[in-house]
Amino acid sequence: MRSIELFAGAGGLGLGVSRAGFVPAAVIEWNKYCCDTIRENQGRGLDPVAHWPLTEGDVREFDFQTIDGRVDFISGGPPCQPFSLGGKHGGNKDQRDMFPEAIRAVRELRPQAFVFENVKGLTRQKFANYFHYIQLQMSYPELVRRKVDAWTDHLGRLDRHHTQGKKDGLLYHVVARLLNAADYGVPQRRERVFLVGFRSDLGIEWSFPDPTHSQDALIWSQRQNGEYQERHNLTNRNWPGKVVALSPDLFDRPGLKPWRTVRDAISDLPDPERHPGKAGEFHNHRFQPGARSYKGHTGSPIDEPGKTLKAGDHGVPGGENMLLRSDGSVRYFSVRESARLQTFPDDFVFHGSWTETMRQLGNAVPVELAMIVANSVRSQLEAARGGT
Repeated sequence: MRSIELFAGAGGLGLGVSRAGFVPAAVIEWNKYCCDTIRENQGRGLDPVAHWPLTEGDVREFDFQTIDGRVDFISGGPPCQPFSLGGKHGGNKDQRDMFPEAIRAVRELRPQAFVFENVKGLTRQKFANYFHYIQLQMSYPELVRRKVDAWTDHLGRLDRHHTQGKKDGLLYHVVARLLNAADYGVPQRRERVFLVGFRSDLGIEWSFPDPTHSQDALIWSQRQNGEYQERHNLTNRNWPGKVVALSPDLFDRPGLKPWRTVRDAISDLPDPERHPGKAGEFHNHRFQPGARSYKGHTGSPIDEPGKTLKAGDHGVPGGENMLLRSDGSVRYFSVRESARLQTFPDDFVFHGSWTETMRQLGNAVPVELAMIVANSVRSQLEAARGGT
């Protein structure tokens, strides 16, 4: 099935979508450093990136009519800064709000399905009306905003159209949910909003994949049966046991898998501070000095999923991108360790300075989570086609 990737960034969502079996007809990204990262991996012949038709440029200037043939699927992560909890909270007033371009792509290409991802901040009460507006536009992409209309006027038109139950024209059934990547096997607490739409004429009934991992299962493996300690050869001396207290109602072993921790993700990598020579054998795995801990800036405990990696407007914010070892010491995650937390493959390299590459990673979608969602969408599309 053919796809289009908008706002590709360093390629996290795109990698997951490609792993799910979609073949991109276009990959669009405006940031030079992100494009350099993709091009560097293309130059190394890394699949599936090697075959991506990359366009470096502003999506607002991209002509979707130049794409030959049918497009089955559109995916992308519109810039999140307008809605980020750590940003300026400009929302629809922020010129970086690219949801209108995502909706234009849906309107012009008429894909069978789409997946768009954004930050948890989009669900804040402050943005509730605009979030509703985004979903209605995705549902009725042909009901275009007039130049003389404020977005609230357009919202009113969409609401009236929706409540009238009109089914004519291009219509998508849109489902939105806040997902925690840790619940799907990603070694990071990362909550993101996913908006998934299926074209109504396909008659598809769909829901988000069920979680496969849980915090309770991690607590059980650490507190009840010691499986976690045994797997990592941890003794009482080097296991501080600083985990969340056992839930009082947790009497039976949970049915899901344990959340994956930072230790699960990086324990086989040499410490870049203590063993720089061995660390140099891995791509992007170099020690970055300067980490320090203070209130509200304490790093990610090694025996829990990582905190949400963040990009920051002015470089790396610190605590979220810092490892808290069992002995209480801290250091910055290397780029490779951060890539592990985002489930990028080890042979995927990042271009640019440490700050720039960490920005790329902080803006990325975890590859594994993207693949899980895209796989679920693809299976429904194939079923609708009769398995073809």
